[in-house]
Amino acid sequence: MDFIKHVIDFFLHLDKHLAEIVQSYGTFTYFILFAVIFCETGLVVTPILPGDSLLFAVGTLTATQVLTLNIVATYLLLMAAALLGDNCNYWIGRYFGPNVFGRFINKKYLDRTHEFYEKHGVLTLVIAQFVPIIRTFAPFVAGVGDMTYGRFLKYNFIGVFLWTTLFVWSGYFFGNLDFVKQNFHYVILAIILVSLMPMVYEFFKMWSDGKKKKKKK
Repeated sequence: MDFIKHVIDFFLHLDKHLAEIVQSYGTFTYFILFAVIFCETGLVVTPILPGDSLLFAVGTLTATQVLTLNIVATYLLLMAAALLGDNCNYWIGRYFGPNVFGRFINKKYLDRTHEFYEKHGVLTLVIAQFVPIIRTFAPFVAGVGDMTYGRFLKYNFIGVFLWTTLFVWSGYFFGNLDFVKQNFHYVILAIILVSLMPMVYEFFKMWSDGKKKKKKK
């Protein structure tokens, strides 16, 4: 229970925690941010790490000079972290598959991502980049399914480019607004809730379709 409270607190008060990290670690913060995004996108066992909210927070806090980081360098670094993470995830799925990781991965996440592929095809790699948890599993499932690497790379790059550009630069350009400064934790909460909406919609659609099939039987 305490762990969950700490996780929620970290997500909702990214401004405070990121400022503390920069104060404590200085330029090493670049490596920490890189590692978080790399793990969030590249390791199927860490899908709960901050993604959308972290990118937005970094952009916002850099604009307000709470973080003494270079925005261009940070943006390129986080894009590289997401690209490398997704590619790592793809090759893990390609060479090892679900049998090795079955004991560590919740199967419903893999099933949900498979359904995303069935519905959206390769565009899943672009769409899924904006959906927490599915973002982490989409490259892995692409690897398991032996998607051609060139095809994967193309759509993955588009997804990562759009994702990092949207959230980092939205944070940077809107970070100086008084509303954002005064209600930062609400803005972060809104980003988390909005990013989860596609998953919630898909869940209720699956649940509704399941009920309809049972009635027909």
